[in-house]
Amino acid sequence: MIPPAHAPAFLAANGWAGADILPLAGDASFRRYFRVVLGDRRAVLMDAPPEHEDVGPFLAIAGHLDTLGLSAPQSHAVDRAGGLLLLEDFGDRLVGPLLRAGAEGEALIYRDAIALLAGLIGQRVPEGLPAYDLAVLIREIGLFPEWYAPAVDLDVDRDGWAEAWGEVLPRVANPDPAVLVLRDYHVDNIILLDRPGLKRLGLLDFQDALAGHPAYDLVSLLQDARRDVPEAIEAEMLGHYAAVAGVTDMDAFRADYEILGAQRNTKILGIFTRLWKRDGKRNYLAFQPRVWRYLERNLRHPALAPVAQWFAANVPADRRAAHWTEMSA
Repeated sequence: MIPPAHAPAFLAANGWAGADILPLAGDASFRRYFRVVLGDRRAVLMDAPPEHEDVGPFLAIAGHLDTLGLSAPQSHAVDRAGGLLLLEDFGDRLVGPLLRAGAEGEALIYRDAIALLAGLIGQRVPEGLPAYDLAVLIREIGLFPEWYAPAVDLDVDRDGWAEAWGEVLPRVANPDPAVLVLRDYHVDNIILLDRPGLKRLGLLDFQDALAGHPAYDLVSLLQDARRDVPEAIEAEMLGHYAAVAGVTDMDAFRADYEILGAQRNTKILGIFTRLWKRDGKRNYLAFQPRVWRYLERNLRHPALAPVAQWFAANVPADRRAAHWTEMSA
């Protein structure tokens, strides 16, 4: 991974002349990240090509999180036109790898992550933040018939698709009040910091935040596409969320959670297929069986009966998790 040609000049203009620029990470978007090292100083360089990305939302949401007493990387320097940000380096203690190595207590980490979400309830959302409304929810699930279906040689009923989702999505589209939805809130986007309280959770990848339903980020956390979250942990943490967030009607909240889970997991199946077909990122296909397991769990809820019936009629078992398991065998 090679840094952009204008990065050295940007760094030199901001006190980092001669710094080493080391590959750090890429993600499912066009963004790339590098670690900048100069003596004992460390920072992170975000490269967000301006023809594809805008660093403005990252800066706005980071500032908002800071006002809430949460940990988002501070910006040291900005080149908005060039798509470059020089950010505080949170280090390497990503929660996902720590959990996989058994280095951290799973339940404790999830409890802290849920406490953070519960703390967003009742907090104002940034002025002008777009809504996670019905139009967005419908647009996102459109990735399934657009990308997933043709990739597994299916000719699906698109009219029936729209009708089925039209019966279930409106109930989660206009929550009152709406909360800040980070949208990609899971353990691989959280870094442990040596800070007190919830500030120990360093937050990443929040630039696509919207104002929406509080259950969405909970689904993102507890139905993680990149790691198996045991059903027992999911159930325990849903109960913990209900207690700390003051949920008074758990049956209604659980229905909303499963609807948003189905919406998110359906979207992810489409996104990961698009990353393979359009962008050549085949590694995302390894996650498809897990996402299918989550989705089929969601579809068992009565609130999703119309959508479950559509899947039963249009997507046979050998075009679900089994298809991707066979591909990766």
